[in-house]
Amino acid sequence: MKSSEIRTAFLEYFKLKGHSIVPGAPLIPRHDPTLLFVNAGMVQFKTFFLGEERSPYLRAVSCQKCMRAGGKHSDLENVGHTARHHTFFEMLGNFSFGDYFKKDAILFAWELLTDWFKLPKERLYVSVYEEDDEAAKLWSELTGLPDERIAKLGPKDNFWQMGDTGPCGPCSEIIIDQGTHIGCGRPDCSVGCECDRFLELWNLVFMQFNRDEKGNLTPLPKPSIDTGMGIERISAILQGKTTNFVTDLFQPIIKNISTLSGVKFGSSQETDVSIRVIADHIRAITFLLSEGVVPSNEGRGYVLRRIIRRASRHARILNMHDPSLYTLVDSVTNSMGDVYPEIVREKERTKKLLNMEEEQFMRIDEIGMNLTAEEISKLKEKSENIFPGEVAFRLYDSRGVHPDSIKDMVIDAGLRFDEEGFQREMELQRQRSRRTQTDSTEGADITLPMLEGQASGHTVETEFLGYDNLKAEAVITAIVKNGHLADELIEGEEGKVILDRTPFYGESGGQIGDTGTIESNGSHIKVLDTKKPVLHLYVHYVKIEKGKIKKGEKVTCIVDGERRRAIMRNHTATHLLHRALSIVLGDHIKQSGSVVSPERLRFDFTHFNAMQDEEINRTEDLVNEKILEDLPVRTDIMKIDEAMKTGAVALFNEKYGETVRVVNVEDFSKELCGGTHCKATGEIGLFVILSEGSVASGIRRIEALTGKYAFEYLKQKKMEIDEIKVVLKTDIPLEKVEKLLNDMKSLEKEIQKLKTGTTRDMISEALQEAREHDGVKIVKIRKDGLNLEELRLFADNIRDRIKSGVIVVSSVIDSQASIVCMVTKDLKGRYHAGEIVTSISIIAGGKGGGKPEMAQGGTRNIEKLDEALESVYDIIKKQVQS
Repeated sequence: MKSSEIRTAFLEYFKLKGHSIVPGAPLIPRHDPTLLFVNAGMVQFKTFFLGEERSPYLRAVSCQKCMRAGGKHSDLENVGHTARHHTFFEMLGNFSFGDYFKKDAILFAWELLTDWFKLPKERLYVSVYEEDDEAAKLWSELTGLPDERIAKLGPKDNFWQMGDTGPCGPCSEIIIDQGTHIGCGRPDCSVGCECDRFLELWNLVFMQFNRDEKGNLTPLPKPSIDTGMGIERISAILQGKTTNFVTDLFQPIIKNISTLSGVKFGSSQETDVSIRVIADHIRAITFLLSEGVVPSNEGRGYVLRRIIRRASRHARILNMHDPSLYTLVDSVTNSMGDVYPEIVREKERTKKLLNMEEEQFMRIDEIGMNLTAEEISKLKEKSENIFPGEVAFRLYDSRGVHPDSIKDMVIDAGLRFDEEGFQREMELQRQRSRRTQTDSTEGADITLPMLEGQASGHTVETEFLGYDNLKAEAVITAIVKNGHLADELIEGEEGKVILDRTPFYGESGGQIGDTGTIESNGSHIKVLDTKKPVLHLYVHYVKIEKGKIKKGEKVTCIVDGERRRAIMRNHTATHLLHRALSIVLGDHIKQSGSVVSPERLRFDFTHFNAMQDEEINRTEDLVNEKILEDLPVRTDIMKIDEAMKTGAVALFNEKYGETVRVVNVEDFSKELCGGTHCKATGEIGLFVILSEGSVASGIRRIEALTGKYAFEYLKQKKMEIDEIKVVLKTDIPLEKVEKLLNDMKSLEKEIQKLKTGTTRDMISEALQEAREHDGVKIVKIRKDGLNLEELRLFADNIRDRIKSGVIVVSSVIDSQASIVCMVTKDLKGRYHAGEIVTSISIIAGGKGGGKPEMAQGGTRNIEKLDEALESVYDIIKKQVQS
């Protein structure tokens, strides 16, 4: 059974069982600071399990792309060494949101595996949580499994949680016995053994609790079901394979790797590890790059960089010494592009970014990797199997080799990494440098369950009216003061207010929240900000300036119209900018973030190089052309699938419902967007780019102004130019400034000649003070007021004049003395400038050194300088004697 058939069969089976087929979410979690990547099918449903949002369906089924590299659930170091571990994988899952529970979850799983997939019942086992007698009984009664094939295991194996915090509960694993020819071969081998004989196929999580930061478990609003089965494992079983890497999911990629490297899969254990690493990692790399993640030194970008570099290192083991991983992207898109069309759309950009990262790795990090390899070789020669933490720290601290790269190489070499020793050295360094790190995450302190508790179980949601209205009547449904529910706010107090309907836009999608006023019965409330922590919930941050407000009270809401219109101009301009950049720079451009405020807009995008002035000007001109054309801006509501078919641009870090708003600037731009926009581009008025720069590796940022802010900016610039004209007494200031700069350079050169002795009088003065020792001229002179560069030039000029000799010159400037010594080429064998300067500097209470022919030093003890300079003759005599 092909993997594509397995994926389809799973979705269709659960569709027949009343489940809605829900498209998988992007790999980048939306508004979840606890996760680097989506690592399970339930992540996109987390807010449903917690009761923070209402699910539009009671039953769901999905095929979710997942990443387990970095964070709590990371399989990176195991990949390549086992038959099953992966960084990127697909998880098939069915979910119940307070509908069915353990009984139906068990029945569905058993029927699919035994009736649809035809797995032999006699080879199937299950494990349950040791305290979950209910599940054990259900398995026995519903499937006929004997007690000896139902294993009770502890929380390590059978209590599931997606992270340190969040939804969790007891789970039940469905396991298949692959036979005695697989695994450890021990007669006592059974469920729970670390070998591959008893293979975990499908995990059924009975979601009952939420774990908070302190580890406390609280019951979820409604018990739910979350299941997960890796398509890679079930494909291997149904295709009769003992390793995932020989299934149809990986074989096309592995064949390409063998063709590129000339190394056949199966030829040796060492090369097989490398081939498996590359085959796995190239899938992860392709999907992460296609979603806009770029290699960097922190967060998700760092995980991606580590995966790329690990794959690149294994490519070198296969004698692929030139950048080559990027050529494997085609094999991933060819095999998976039908299911995930985004990797096909982003293919060329993905290949370009990957090639750049490979080249950088080979150029910069090869020395560090070679040093690590040398240390590993030394240990193996001594038959030692632990890589010392002190050595790892030294490589990290002095050579910049990242500890994760060291760990990867150590594990691949079959050694154990001394994590404790490394961390001990890191702690000592932290104590020495007295650095502290803090990590804070801002999260919403308002949830639907909290509000519904106040509303006696009634729905607490906010209807947004702000697309068409800036003023509306509403009812206060909840009040929060100092983090707790309250019945009222009085004059002078601040708090948070939830309304049944609102014209205030809640911050989301890069657009900041609205401000304005709320009025009621002589009360005046200032709206300081508006947030949207979850879908359909708008939180108004308010200050009571007059009177008071109570829960249940009717109020009038008035948005600050001028501020909102400024935001709308910037938001619509952001869409124009996004499209203009893709025209000017290429289709690889992808939005990485944005901020839309009334004063300005900020747009982050993926691009490889700094924009040239010409490119910035073309982009700015193109946006202004579209503003002058006064193109209509139309907003359509349509289903997500229909919107994507029209070519609308979607952002990977945004979560979209079944229906979406498509903002369409006629014949130019089309994006999915929930923000507020102008009715026509002409309302923007004017667009000015303030700056373009780098914010991270592969990420550029543009800041720009629109409307009156752009006009004020240009007006200010014109006033500055007018003032410059007055000061320079010219109507052509650029020409005058260029002439003044040229004159300044000429004068600076003349001053330098005078200061550094280019004139014959100053050179003659230096030569007159020269002494001789053993037929060698020694020139010693102090000339204050010269910086180090001028002092070196002064010494150069003296050396050129005397032809043969030793020159020592010094100067004091800004309470710092500099010393320069030069030895002419014919005397390098007899005298060493570095040793001379070192000796002089020590006497002067400073330090110095350098090469035989030229050296420099310095001191802040000015009072010792003349004495030190006078010692030069004795120092030179000692050099000759030695």
